[in-house]
Amino acid sequence: MQPPVQSTDPVADLRGAGAGPGTLVGVAVTDIGGLGLAVGGSSFWYAGEPGPVISRVVEALRPRLVWWSASHAEPLVRAGLRAVASWDVTAVHRLLHGGFDDDPAVVWATTHGLDPTARPRVGQLDLLDGSFAHGPDDDPLDAGDPVRPDGYLRPSWARAGPPDPVAAAGWAAVALTTATRQHGALGDLPDPRPAPGDPPLPLLTAWSESAAELLAVELGVVGLPLDRATAAELIGDRVGPPDPAGAAAARTARDAAVHALLPGGGDGGAQAFDLRNPAQVKELLARVGIDVPDTRSWRLEPFRSVHPVVPALLEWRKTERIATTYGWAWLERHVGADGRLRGAWTGCDGAGGRMTASAGLHNLPAELRPAVAAEPGHVLVRADLGQVEPRVLAAVAGDAAFAAATVAADLYAPVAARLGCDRPTAKVAVLAAMYGQTSGAAGEALRGLERAYPVAMSYLRAADESGRAGRELRTYGGRTLRMWQLAEPVDPGALAGRGRFARNAVVQGAAAELFKMWAVSVRAALPAGAEVVMCLHDELLVHARREDATDVESILHDALDRTGARWAAGSGVRFVADVATLGRWSDKT
Repeated sequence: MQPPVQSTDPVADLRGAGAGPGTLVGVAVTDIGGLGLAVGGSSFWYAGEPGPVISRVVEALRPRLVWWSASHAEPLVRAGLRAVASWDVTAVHRLLHGGFDDDPAVVWATTHGLDPTARPRVGQLDLLDGSFAHGPDDDPLDAGDPVRPDGYLRPSWARAGPPDPVAAAGWAAVALTTATRQHGALGDLPDPRPAPGDPPLPLLTAWSESAAELLAVELGVVGLPLDRATAAELIGDRVGPPDPAGAAAARTARDAAVHALLPGGGDGGAQAFDLRNPAQVKELLARVGIDVPDTRSWRLEPFRSVHPVVPALLEWRKTERIATTYGWAWLERHVGADGRLRGAWTGCDGAGGRMTASAGLHNLPAELRPAVAAEPGHVLVRADLGQVEPRVLAAVAGDAAFAAATVAADLYAPVAARLGCDRPTAKVAVLAAMYGQTSGAAGEALRGLERAYPVAMSYLRAADESGRAGRELRTYGGRTLRMWQLAEPVDPGALAGRGRFARNAVVQGAAAELFKMWAVSVRAALPAGAEVVMCLHDELLVHARREDATDVESILHDALDRTGARWAAGSGVRFVADVATLGRWSDKT
């Protein structure tokens, strides 16, 4: 690796080294300021503020920025970087190889054909003499090259990253080298679309996954607008005042409201049941003639009309969840003085591929959604993909008959007509097929689906069989889905569970890839001042100036049309979204 060169004009230096639109340019930022840049066989270090430099580079050259992880780009996002073409080495590694690993040493070794389990580690224990071995290749401060003579990354570099701008240039160069190899590996994957295009779908997935990781960083910085006064009112109404005595009194009162509905509730005997203990709740239900294998809420829903204790218990759980997870402490910990709810986001959960967030952002109860409100002069534009997983199934399976059903705004209506049943039964059948349910009414409806849409059903069955056999799968966009090993002797129930996971993962994972490709396309097209503030499974929430609402609605629709046409090229599948402008997230559309 050539020694890095100091740069006083990164735009000119990168252009001179061959950077231009779409060129991969390695980037690494240090904690002390400054950054490293790499393109081709050249690397540069710069000692100034990194944010303005990267903005100039992006504006002048339009490259694809390469970093080990978008999380390292947070200083650039805080400095104003938005919606750029990028390559996230860690995200692409997970796409190619599955799993959750984010250790640069593992990513480097895997990409370079080295055994990742044999990678050197800082302070490895010498098992012969019980001491810790520190060789000359372990010290990042004494070694200018992050790569050891044996080809592995120096372990301290992989653990800590670059300590200064000179080292950052080397770190940017090895990220670029890794990205280049990943690019080649993606090129070996097939393009599954009926009408393959250029670039191929696996490469498009890598680009959108990388952009989604950068969007995840932006979501954490920007935050979700929250009306603190409304949130406090909603929490107070549910769980009582924030002082310990008031909280204890409210807890006792909500327990008593459930106990009072039991036989003998008035004499105090019912209070012996601890509503926070599932075994005791099961016993409580048995007392009123309800026998269930577990006490999950979805399991209890069908018994609402059997006894009044069931709806009371379900309502109690909603309040208890707010009290324990979304109460006063949550409000103080996660909502800033600017009225923004912030948590850490990730672009992929590692299994299904969905975006996830901390601070309760992904599980915010419906009871608290009225607190999510646009700021003065602004609106929330919500877009919710309609029946996305069945539509994705039609595309990934290549089922022309099922694709024809997606032309309708309500996919279940033509499916019901083809099966000769009502819409609710058709919906149950499709969902059962994707989630592996085969008993009861769902099993009967599934037999109709097998006859009507044999190609889609065969696709799901093949995924199920691969899962049961423990074989790795790939999503439509190219993500590896690892199967876990089962202990001997193999439990038939565990085998079935692995099959259900596989059949759902190939659909849910592909749907997540489509969603993220749409989300990052929307983000790139938004007018100044508009922000994506929530990515919730199949739903996007954009905060925008009131005068831009109509334009944002059009962007959401247009981006979905373009994304669908590109992602599912040649499939004939139509994707739809319900788009509405709101003042609060809870507003009716």
